[in-house]
Amino acid sequence: MRTPPLIACHECDLLQREVALAPGATARCPRCAAVLYRNTPDGLDRTLAYTLGAAALFVVANSFPIVGLDAQGIRSSTTLWGTVQALRHDDMTSVAALVFITTILMPAVNIGALLYMLLPLKLGRVPRGLPAVFRLVDAVRPWGMVEVFMLGTLVALTKLAALASVVLGIALWSFAALMFLVAAAAASFDSRALWARVEALR
Repeated sequence: MRTPPLIACHECDLLQREVALAPGATARCPRCAAVLYRNTPDGLDRTLAYTLGAAALFVVANSFPIVGLDAQGIRSSTTLWGTVQALRHDDMTSVAALVFITTILMPAVNIGALLYMLLPLKLGRVPRGLPAVFRLVDAVRPWGMVEVFMLGTLVALTKLAALASVVLGIALWSFAALMFLVAAAAASFDSRALWARVEALR
């Protein structure tokens, strides 16, 4: 009979044996009550579904105008990449780089890395370099600040509404939905289930 593996609590470092959980149940540390792991049915499949939806919305959000302004018959609009270029042309290179990194580059890397890990596993094979990609996801996740961008955009739109007619673009709605899907993918991602599936395929 196989001995259950040991697991260390990430809060108090108590070593304990893993126990089988019912679907939807949560294992907690007996010393500090921190969550050790969960048994989420189809957790990785949910993460993959959320990530695929986020990838589609990310493409839409970066391909169409975010917002349009109509002032005295003159209408202008821009995409997120156009905003980055405008900031750079106005000698605000550091702000342009920050916007690019936090709203385009890091979300793209996060979504791409999750798809790289989860799609092959869904198809029954282990992708190359999985440990490195797993560490990459952990490293870039805090840098994806779509929600901060949305908050700043809403504040700016409130001020611009007094100067011109504001037309919300499809990209803005896509960014709003993207924010929720990225959060859902992060919440449903179960690293324990990931490595369990890797072991089952090897």
